[in-house]
Amino acid sequence: MSGHDSKYFSTTKKGEIPELKEELNSQYKDKRKDAVKKVIAAMTVGKDVSSLFTDVVNCMQTENLELKKLVYLYLINYAKSQPDLAILAVNTFVKDSQDPNPLIRALAVRTMGCIRVDKITEYLCDPLQRCLKDDDPYVRKTAAICVAKLYDINAELVEDRGFLDSLKDLISDNNPMVVANAVAALAEIQENSSGPIFEITTPTLTKLLTALNECTEWGQVFILDALSRYKASDAREAENIVERVTPRLQHANCAVVLSAVKMILQQMELITSTDVVRNLCKKMAPPLVTLLSAEPEIQYVALRNINLIVQRRPTILAHEIKVFFCKYNDPIYVKMEKLEIMIKLASDRNIDQVLLEFKEYATEVDVDFVRKAVRAIGRCAIKLERAAERCISVLLELIKIKVNYVVQEAIIVIKDIFRRYPNTYESIIATLCESLDTLDEPEAKASMIWIIGEYAERIDNADELLESFLESFPEEPPQVQLQLLTATVKLFLKKPTEGPQQMIQVVLNNATVETDNPDLRDRAYIYWRLLSTDPEAAKDVVLAEKPVISDDSNQLDSTLLDELLANIATLSSVYHKPPDAFVTRAKTATQKTEDDDYPDGNETRYSETLSNAANGGASPPSSSSVPHAAARQPAPAPAAPAPAAVPDLLSDLIGLDNNQIVPADQPATSSGPPLPILLPAGSGQGLQISAQLVRQDGQIFYSLLFENNTQITLDGFMIQFNKNSFGLAAAGPLQVPPLAPGASARTLLPMVLFQNTSTGPPNTLLQVAVKNSQQPVWYFNDKILLHVFFTEDGRMERTSFLEVRSLFCITLVFYWYKRMILAMEME
Repeated sequence: MSGHDSKYFSTTKKGEIPELKEELNSQYKDKRKDAVKKVIAAMTVGKDVSSLFTDVVNCMQTENLELKKLVYLYLINYAKSQPDLAILAVNTFVKDSQDPNPLIRALAVRTMGCIRVDKITEYLCDPLQRCLKDDDPYVRKTAAICVAKLYDINAELVEDRGFLDSLKDLISDNNPMVVANAVAALAEIQENSSGPIFEITTPTLTKLLTALNECTEWGQVFILDALSRYKASDAREAENIVERVTPRLQHANCAVVLSAVKMILQQMELITSTDVVRNLCKKMAPPLVTLLSAEPEIQYVALRNINLIVQRRPTILAHEIKVFFCKYNDPIYVKMEKLEIMIKLASDRNIDQVLLEFKEYATEVDVDFVRKAVRAIGRCAIKLERAAERCISVLLELIKIKVNYVVQEAIIVIKDIFRRYPNTYESIIATLCESLDTLDEPEAKASMIWIIGEYAERIDNADELLESFLESFPEEPPQVQLQLLTATVKLFLKKPTEGPQQMIQVVLNNATVETDNPDLRDRAYIYWRLLSTDPEAAKDVVLAEKPVISDDSNQLDSTLLDELLANIATLSSVYHKPPDAFVTRAKTATQKTEDDDYPDGNETRYSETLSNAANGGASPPSSSSVPHAAARQPAPAPAAPAPAAVPDLLSDLIGLDNNQIVPADQPATSSGPPLPILLPAGSGQGLQISAQLVRQDGQIFYSLLFENNTQITLDGFMIQFNKNSFGLAAAGPLQVPPLAPGASARTLLPMVLFQNTSTGPPNTLLQVAVKNSQQPVWYFNDKILLHVFFTEDGRMERTSFLEVRSLFCITLVFYWYKRMILAMEME
């Protein structure tokens, strides 16, 4: 729609559906076109116009490209809820795939790939096969992406019909955009397949490098990402590849620059010539610096990637530290990242410059930034031994400013400096002690107490200083109490005079009698036993030489750093986490049912960890998980002899099948069954509810799936549980977003036990009531699955299970025996 079509969103007529139906069947083309625009506008704002499906489909037979696009958009949105009627559009799709206009051919194939209906997928294969060999490159590149979509719907069909071979043939295409789309599709398919789908060979490498120069910017990103996974055979080939890719560093698009940097860094691992490596580092510096002149959001992404790069190759930006100096108008998140990189790039050569900057930052108004700057000074002191004295001088100057939070942060970092360089800078302790009265933060107090206890023999009035803290011992936070306890013991061991002796008695008494903290109490008992039995042993334990702390500026493990560098220019490099840590990708099997709760048209389907838990508590698959994984698993080992049969005494009583009891070492299935439907759509006036009790992270949840098959939006969902034998009740309100017509939502409701217990005979029935703002209260019954009370995944060893259910049986027998005695007494 164009800008002047906003009028179609302003209609508020109540009887518009019949009018739209009439207009859609008008004999005038313009009237039909306006009617379709009104339908799309209504669909966009959430109105249910699925009843017009047949009438909109009839408008497909047109030469007007704009009208055809609008109809296709409608089909993508409603085909899933109307799969039987969607078949009516197949003939038009097939016909459009042979249209003389390449735009219409491409549009037809693209739309068929976005309609995730199995019945239509069967008809997509022949048109897609033709379009992959179409004369027009625009059609071919569209068809290449469509193969990846089809693989997501039905992987076996793609493999059986030879689409993967056709896709690989497109890498040799003479059009660079076709090559780029083919690479993107193959890379997407490879991520979701365990077998080798896309392997770059030497001939393929040459074709990709040739296409790289003529692609659009996003085509270059796809090709560079593919090349970054290629392992060169030797150093010479790696140098040749890098030489061909280096011009991409000058590209205006930051995504292309970062992808080129990633690819070069991967190949540099194979290059042995130090001169070549040095020249490449010099070439990569200017593009990375240029990224810091972009918008703050792009700066942040660039800084997060640079943070990783300098941990592996600090020489790239060793002479460019000035570009990371913070500007007054930088957002706080950019400033924080710049500070981190400045710490990593700090060296004996530039430390004076860096300290001047940090000192300037420590006088700004943003408290968090000031704290970070002060802590950065301490980290530089720990990193650079030669510069430690200069760093301490700057910290002392900041303490003299007498700004409370600056002083406290300075004391915290000086404590770390003392741990890094023991018996070196203790002369400044007197200056620190002058600020005792200003300390009000737990970490600063604990740091100061540690310093006093550690150097008690050098502080004349150490007992008086500690005694000032002891006055408020019961009210102090745990970390301050622990430090006070240890510092007082150190003082007593170093100065066993009357004053420290009285102090240690008071502290030990408070720590063992007046506190509820088990850590503090246990440590106090240990100290008490040591001091009362063997003071010399106490000295060996408490006053032992401590390990020297090390520099933490490059805190990432080398293996994790390798993985993050391989994912530069992705979310992984921004989060500094491997993809598996924040993305779970669940592929849909060929037999996926129509009530799938994923949004239509997604090229890749993601599922939250919650949905994995709702499907039986199985652990979420990693980002490399594969569709039809069961078919690709290795053959199982020969089965061990079956254990002797155990009589199933409680199968009828507690609703469990003895065949489900399996040894703990038997592999579990990777995915659980779908949630059982407890309120069918026919009984709920179009609302369908599926639910089941599950267990996740030691907590019981009620997993619910709501599906709205009505023509109105449903909201205001609430739930209530009747009294039951286990006292199951909701731990909080039901969180369900408003459900538009045809939409679905899955949620996990936390449950608590013994809050809603019934007094009748024990049973496994859970009675549930659900209501929303538009419908009456719906009642349904569910079965309490007892395995959610036992273990995290509902499985346990046979012996443990028999013990648990034997106890349960004894409890029930005792309960029924008591009821019988009471009944007899009443008679």
